[in-house]
Amino acid sequence: MGRWQIEIARDDIAQAEIAELPDRAPAPGEAEFAIDLVALTANNITYAALGQKTPFLGPDAGYWDFFSPRDEPGRLPVWGFATATRSAAEGISVGDRFYGYWPLASHAVLAADQIRGTGFTEVTPRRVSLPAAYNQYSRLKALGDHRETDHDWWPVYRPLFLTGWLIADQFEDEDDFDAETIIVSGASSKTALSFAHVMKTRGEAPRLVALASSRSAAFTADTGLYDQVVDYDAIDTIEAEGKVALVDFAGNPAATRAVHERFGDALAVDMIVGITHWDAERGGAALPGPRPIGFFAPGRMKKRSKDWGAHGLRRQSEDAWLDFMPTARRLTAIERRPGAEAALTAYRDAVAGNVDPRIGLLIEP
Repeated sequence: MGRWQIEIARDDIAQAEIAELPDRAPAPGEAEFAIDLVALTANNITYAALGQKTPFLGPDAGYWDFFSPRDEPGRLPVWGFATATRSAAEGISVGDRFYGYWPLASHAVLAADQIRGTGFTEVTPRRVSLPAAYNQYSRLKALGDHRETDHDWWPVYRPLFLTGWLIADQFEDEDDFDAETIIVSGASSKTALSFAHVMKTRGEAPRLVALASSRSAAFTADTGLYDQVVDYDAIDTIEAEGKVALVDFAGNPAATRAVHERFGDALAVDMIVGITHWDAERGGAALPGPRPIGFFAPGRMKKRSKDWGAHGLRRQSEDAWLDFMPTARRLTAIERRPGAEAALTAYRDAVAGNVDPRIGLLIEP
C-alpha cells in the first residue's frame, strides 16, 4: 500500500487496522510530509489510552485531537522525522527535513505558520488550543544536539528523555519533596530510565527503587540505575526509611494502592506520568496518604522557559540529552521495521505489553 494510516477505535484501543490514506494536495499554507522514521514505545500507548479526553490537554481534549476529527477513528501520535514532499507553505521546500509529532502513517499534511529557520508551528484549527509543545516542528539541520550517529535514538528517546529530565528537575526544585526514597513504577520504560539516569548523575539524591514485572526485572537490574528492584507483588520488601515518593510511569492501580497502603502518611507525593497499564481496573476506595497528582511535561517546560528563558531551557536540555546518549546506547538496541504491516503489528504488541525493554522499535513507513 503506497499511502496508509493506522486507524484505532476511539473507545477500544486494542482494535486497530490499516486504512488507505487519501492523496490530498496541500492547500495554501500547508505542506505534505513523507514520514521517514518514528518510534513506538509505551508512551504511545499512554497517548492512545488518553485519546478521548484528558485534563492534561484541556477540559474537552484528548490525544486523538491532534490528527483525528471527532467523527473519525483515532490516529496515533508518534515522534520522529519526516521530509517535505509537496509544499504550498512559503518557507518550506521539498526535501526539507523536520523532527516532531506525526500520525502513525506514511504521510501527513500539516498547516504551517511562523515558518522560520528553526522550524514551524502547526496551526490546524483543532490543534491550536492544544499545548504548544506538541505543535512545534524543528528543522533537522537546526537541532543543536542532533548528531547523525545518534539519529536512530532520537525518535525512541528524545521526547521521553525530556519528560524524565523535567521530572527530575521538579524533584530537585522541590527538594525531592523531602523524600529519602523514590519508588519508580514502570521502571523499565524509557521515560523512567531517563528519569533515573538524571537522578543518578545529580550527585546526592534519594535512593531509587524500581517496581518491575518479572519479565523486565533482570533488564531493570542490569541498567545499574536503581538501588533496588522489586516485583509488583513484593512491595512489602521495599527498603525505605523516612519519607517516600512514588513516580508512577505504569498507571497500575493495584501497585499504586499497595504503595499507598504500605507507606501511608510517609508517602510524600504520588506523581502520575504514564498509563501503560491502560486496561487495568480503576476506581475503588480512597487511597491512604496523598492524593495523586499528574505530571505534564509541556506545563513544566512552560515554567522553565519563563524561569530560564527559551534559550536557557534549550541549552540545558541539549546538554542533558548529550550527556544521556552513552546511557541510551548502552541500554537500547535499535530495531527498524518497514511498512504498514510492521507498524500495525508493533502497535498491537505495544498495546498487549509485549515489548522487549532492551529494544528501541522504529517504524520506517
